[in-house]
Amino acid sequence: MNQLKPIFHIAFSLCLVSTTVTGSVNTAEQSSSQAQVPTQAAQQTAAQLQQLVAPIALYPDALVAQILAAATYPDEVVQADRWLQQQGGVSGDQLAQAVDKQSWDPSVKALVEFPAVLANMDKNLSWTSSLGDAYINQQQDVMDAVQVMRQRAKQAGNLKPTSQLNVKQQDHAIVIEPANPEVVYVPQFDPWMVYGPPIAPWPGWYGYPGLFLSGPGIGFGVGFGIGFFSGFGWGFHHWDSDWHHRGVELDHHTFISHSRTIVNRNYYINRARGNVNRGVSVGRANAFRGESPGGIGPQHGFAAPHGQPGPHSGAFGGFNHGGVSRGFSSRGRSSFGGGFHGGGGFHGGGGSHGGGGRR
Repeated sequence: MNQLKPIFHIAFSLCLVSTTVTGSVNTAEQSSSQAQVPTQAAQQTAAQLQQLVAPIALYPDALVAQILAAATYPDEVVQADRWLQQQGGVSGDQLAQAVDKQSWDPSVKALVEFPAVLANMDKNLSWTSSLGDAYINQQQDVMDAVQVMRQRAKQAGNLKPTSQLNVKQQDHAIVIEPANPEVVYVPQFDPWMVYGPPIAPWPGWYGYPGLFLSGPGIGFGVGFGIGFFSGFGWGFHHWDSDWHHRGVELDHHTFISHSRTIVNRNYYINRARGNVNRGVSVGRANAFRGESPGGIGPQHGFAAPHGQPGPHSGAFGGFNHGGVSRGFSSRGRSSFGGGFHGGGGFHGGGGSHGGGGRR
């Protein structure tokens, strides 16, 4: 009997160790399940995205690309529009060189070529920031929405080749390009009437003079000679819409936004989920090492991203301590006050600059 006592002690000790390890693993898994991944914000429906892109869907592909990219920088759009209003009679090469010195994103600089387009984005700032948010978080859906609206305009008889624009079918996409590569016309139309059955206007929408045309058709004003801006890396011809990969291109490379005013929710959701999954593994490992399973889940936080790897990975937004884009979206048009570009010489998006490039 005395010889059996050590065996009983060893067996009893092994049972205790097994119970402790099992309890630690369960605690780790329970802790990780409590560290809930943040609920992803509801994405906009196809109909909502179609309403969102309606004001720009019939613009030339390169201009659509510039607008989508610049919309991810609503704060810089406001700055650029106010800056342009203060330039007085500066134009041509002098204006192009002044723009090149600014710290704005290339997409925002490019829109200075089209004063009415830039001013429209400023005056309809709620729409602009919503467009930027949608592009960062639903890039391919936004590009699809543009194509849907072009198809609807074509079926309604309002989208066809003209002396201002080439309209052609390329694979499964409708491509719109300037008829003259040195002169860009911005079509004028009612974005809520031109696509056939009426679309509900964007709340508080302001029809900017020179871009808005009452009725169901399309018109054109004065074209833009883009020669003075062609010598800079942000000019019109450096941009394009990539319908195959459904994104925006700058110099044949996927445009990646580094905006800190619009949040890429997909990044943070995926990162939080990754932290939770890692937490389960760490908890189990710590349990078997006899350590506490604490310190798991997304509560540790992570830095705002500065880029997104991989080809055709899409636009990318950072985070600006509280989501500035949400504030922009709620303020409506003319949110920051300021002046107003009259219709006058900006028909079709602005006056004709003409001239040649710098190099």
